[in-house]
Amino acid sequence: MTKARLIKKSTAMATMTIISSIAFSFNIPSYAHENHENHENKAITASVWDKSTVNYNGSKKITVYSSPSCGCCGQWISHMKKHGFEVTDIKTDDIEAIKRKNNLPPELASCHTAIINGYVMEGHIPANDIKRFLSQKPSNLKGLAVAGMPIGSPGMESDKIKQPFSVLSFNNKGNITVFNQYKNY
Repeated sequence: MTKARLIKKSTAMATMTIISSIAFSFNIPSYAHENHENHENKAITASVWDKSTVNYNGSKKITVYSSPSCGCCGQWISHMKKHGFEVTDIKTDDIEAIKRKNNLPPELASCHTAIINGYVMEGHIPANDIKRFLSQKPSNLKGLAVAGMPIGSPGMESDKIKQPFSVLSFNNKGNITVFNQYKNY
C-alpha cells in the first residue's frame, strides 16, 4: 500500500474521530458512544437488522474481543445472538494487539474484533453478511470488516440517521474488496 493511500485512510479515520468527539461533547444521542450504552436496558422494538435472510447451518460459535467501556459492542453482540450465534464476549484493554495478531489492515479497524471458524470479523457487520460469508467458506479471504462505526449499522442504530456503509472483505496480503453495500436500508 502506498504512503499516500495510508495517509488518506489515516486522515479519514482521524476526521471521523474528531467528528464523533465533537458530537459527544454536545451529547448528541445519535453519535455519543455512551448513549448507546444507555439504550442496552431499554426494549427495542424492531430493527432493520433483525430479519434473517441467509440460511447458515455451520458453527455459530463466535468470540468477540472488545473494550470494557464500549456499549455499542454489546448492542452488536445482541444483534448476533438474535441470529442464533453463540457469543463468547472477552473484554480487553489491548484490542489493538488482537487486531495485529489477526493481520487486520489498520484502515479497516473498528471498536471490536470477532473470530469465527478461523475468520476475522471486524466491527458492526450485519449477521446476514457473516452467515453468507461463512456459507461460502472462502479460502482466499481472511475475513470481513465494517470500518469505523457507521451510524445505523447493527449496534449503532439511531432513530433517524442511517449512514451508508460497506462491508469489506480482505485477505492476508491486505487486499480489500467490497462484499456488500448499504445505502438505503
